[in-house]
Amino acid sequence: MATTLIKNGTIVNSGETYKADVLIDGERISRIGSTLSRKADNVVDARGQYLVPGGIDVHTHLAMPFGGTVSSDDFYTGHKGAAFGGTTTHIDFCIQSKGESFEKSLKTWHDKADDKACIDYGFHMAITDLNAKTMEELPKLPSMGVTSIKLFMAYKGVLQVDDDTLFQAMRIAGKSGILSMVHAENGDVIDTLVSEALEAGNTSPAWHGRTRPHLCEAEATGRAIAMSGLADAPLYVVHMTCESAVDQLRLGQKQGLKVYGETCTQYFMTSQADLERPGFEGAKYVCSPPIRTKHDQEALWKAVADGTLAVISTDHCPFNFKGQKDLGKDDFSKIPNGMPGIEDRMYMTYDRGVRKEKISMNKWVELNCTNPAKLFGLYPRKGTITVGSDADIVLWDTKATKTVSAKTHHMNIDYNTYEGKRIRGLPTKTFRRGHLIVDDGEFLAEAGSGRFLRRERVKL
Repeated sequence: MATTLIKNGTIVNSGETYKADVLIDGERISRIGSTLSRKADNVVDARGQYLVPGGIDVHTHLAMPFGGTVSSDDFYTGHKGAAFGGTTTHIDFCIQSKGESFEKSLKTWHDKADDKACIDYGFHMAITDLNAKTMEELPKLPSMGVTSIKLFMAYKGVLQVDDDTLFQAMRIAGKSGILSMVHAENGDVIDTLVSEALEAGNTSPAWHGRTRPHLCEAEATGRAIAMSGLADAPLYVVHMTCESAVDQLRLGQKQGLKVYGETCTQYFMTSQADLERPGFEGAKYVCSPPIRTKHDQEALWKAVADGTLAVISTDHCPFNFKGQKDLGKDDFSKIPNGMPGIEDRMYMTYDRGVRKEKISMNKWVELNCTNPAKLFGLYPRKGTITVGSDADIVLWDTKATKTVSAKTHHMNIDYNTYEGKRIRGLPTKTFRRGHLIVDDGEFLAEAGSGRFLRRERVKL
């Protein structure tokens, strides 16, 4: 197999930064050292650039049915955007349909992905129907390569599970080496608030946030954490948005519970003011839980810096402004929930986090690459630049600049969350398992070249 030598770069892992050359033999890193002299089939000069592990986004929704439509990125366009942004691995949510076995649900998602994938990928199982049969099937998920499940505490009547289901699933998962994930919002309270708002004639996008207040997230977060303790099962709370919910997570951690949390790029960089934009513009920013306040943004930066929050993901769930978001033109509750971001995560958090000195570059790698790999059964194969790991390497130019725009991004959506923002620090080359898939603006990956990742059982 071909060899590639990357010379003169500076490696940045979560716990170290040092100058070194990297030799890639086939799909793995075979040597790291200063001034490696071995001849290689390909030589890349990384002088003046950093070598960072390929990004891992553990929260995405590609080709996902929702609210009468389907998210606009499939496993080709979503992967293309990810690769241009320096992400080489992601874990998508396989949504179980009512009455369906987990095995059948996984086949549906494999059919969506296998022939289109350009980066490596895995699946979480999103449970919507836990019955006697699927409870027997749940411990078998690791044999299918899936070692994480998701349970929704919101979207009443569609995805939401009751506390009994939540507790039983956690308990089985904990005994089976499976990580339980929760979407933590009190769906019953939200359903009441939405009904009251619509009855009062309040239909604009701003009411999406007003009917999903931060206390609904905080209460559900605390409840899920308590249940995880009772079930003796590790818990991962997805897309955390606000100080009050993070406080619940921090309390659980202080009590010695194995509880972890993620936040998403948009929660650092958008706020309620965006939901309040004139006309229907606020619909672009409708996601759940909703974007919060400037105060919450700062609380999230503090929480990722001190380790309370372990991961930055995207919850990439794109719906076009025209033709999809406008399904809720006259009723905010019908606006498809979700925002794009799989392409933007790495450079937005570098520019707004590292450059603004809110986090170090090593912490940035930890949040975007290493911790996702460790928590979801991929480390040290992924998430680090070390001998023996997959050669998922991104060359990062801290001086490169661009203006973010839907006109130039590679995702299949007609708007960008960060439109018009000027940023510094960009990927220039992206290697996935030793294959150069993005080279200075040129996309080189073939559809179907991405690989499904069978993940290890969780050991936390």
